[in-house]
Amino acid sequence: MAPPRQATGVRLALIDDASGLVAVLDRRLEALHWDRKVFGYPPASDQLAALRLHSLIVNPAITGLEYVERVADALPGLGLLVVAPPSPVADRVRALRGGADDWIAKPCHPDELVARVQAVLRRRRMGDAPVQEATIAAGELLIRPDRFDVYVGDRPASLSRKEYELLHLLAAAEGRVLEREDAYQRVWGYTMARGDRSVDVFVRKLRLKLELVSPGWRYVHTHFGVGYRFAAEPVGGAVRPPDGALAAPVADVVLLKR
Repeated sequence: MAPPRQATGVRLALIDDASGLVAVLDRRLEALHWDRKVFGYPPASDQLAALRLHSLIVNPAITGLEYVERVADALPGLGLLVVAPPSPVADRVRALRGGADDWIAKPCHPDELVARVQAVLRRRRMGDAPVQEATIAAGELLIRPDRFDVYVGDRPASLSRKEYELLHLLAAAEGRVLEREDAYQRVWGYTMARGDRSVDVFVRKLRLKLELVSPGWRYVHTHFGVGYRFAAEPVGGAVRPPDGALAAPVADVVLLKR
C-alpha cells in the first residue's frame, strides 16, 4: 500500500535505535520526499532547532520523559510524537500533558506512523502562524499568533505550544465561558477522558506565567463545574499598561475589553 500523499519539504527527525523500524520508515519517507535524520541519542534542543524540523519522533526508552517535556517547552512549534514500547497510562498521560502531540505504542505499522505525523502537521499547519489571525491586546498582554507567545512590552511569557493554544482559544472566545471538554477537544484533538485534569493543569501553568509578566492583572477566571473565561481585570483597581504594550499596528490588533 502506497503511503498517503503529503506536501514535500517536510523535515523530520527520529530518535530511536530500532534498526528495523528505522529502515522501513526511511523507505516511506524517501517516497514522500521528506528530509529525515536519525539519532541514536537525545540531541540538545539547540541542535534540533538548527535543523528547522517540522516534526520529531521520540522513543522515551532512549531519552526519558523529561526530555520530551524539555523539547516541547524549548521548541513549541515542533510537532512532537512519542513512539514507545507498551507503557503505563501515567507515562502516556505525562507525555501528552507535557507537550507531546501523540503517543504511538510499539510495535506500530510504519504507514500508521506516517499518517499520524501527517495528522499532527495538518493540525499545526506545518508550524506556520495563521496569517489571518490578528494580534490580541488585553490588559497588559499582546497575544502574538506570529510568535506563538504572549508579550508585555518586549518581555515574552515563554509559553509552551499547548499553553499558547489554550490561552489563544480562551481569548478568542471574547469573554464567553469555555467548557473544559470543548477546550480539550480543540487543543488536544481528542475527546476528554473521564477524570482527565489536563485543562486544569495547563490553566494553572498559564496563570503562573501570566502573573510573572503581568502581576497587576488577572486574565483566566474559573467557572466551577463548567470551565474557564478570559477577561483582563486589574487587581485592586485600574492599572495603566506599560509603554510599548500596544506596539503592534492598530489595524492588526483586536482589543478585548472587560
